[in-house]
Amino acid sequence: MTVAEKKLVRLYTDGACSGNPGPGGWAAILKFGPHEKELSGGMSYTTNNRMELFAVISGLGALKQSCRVEVYSDSAYVVNAFNQNWVENWQKRNWKTADNKPVENQDLWRLLLITMRKHEVSYHKVPGHQDHPENNRCDELARAEVQKILQQNAALEPRNAQ
Repeated sequence: MTVAEKKLVRLYTDGACSGNPGPGGWAAILKFGPHEKELSGGMSYTTNNRMELFAVISGLGALKQSCRVEVYSDSAYVVNAFNQNWVENWQKRNWKTADNKPVENQDLWRLLLITMRKHEVSYHKVPGHQDHPENNRCDELARAEVQKILQQNAALEPRNAQ
């Protein structure tokens, strides 16, 4: 199947964290023609960057067939990693940064690259927390996941004996 024959899916993503590290949430919205699917989840102890990456991985992983995917994210970390060739350079340097330190979140970067293999993926930066409906919805979903974790954590805290 040629690139032109593949379905075009738009993937909108966002991550959130309460504290960094702390409880985090991620969200993804997949759009194909008139179809839309929302995904979200959270982790009890993570970072914002990990949630941003996990949102993209989860969105791409939800696709059942090879597609052209336009990823829209407000994360410069994710978008610049591909559009400014950071990932390519990290791989050439055996997963080291320009100053020879290990790349952070290597596990998720590697998982993302594996998840991307069957798709034609492009990355697009959107302004965060502005009038972008899908980005705003992803932000809302990711923050709701953070709140769920905070509520679960509060429920687990021992009650003060009076």
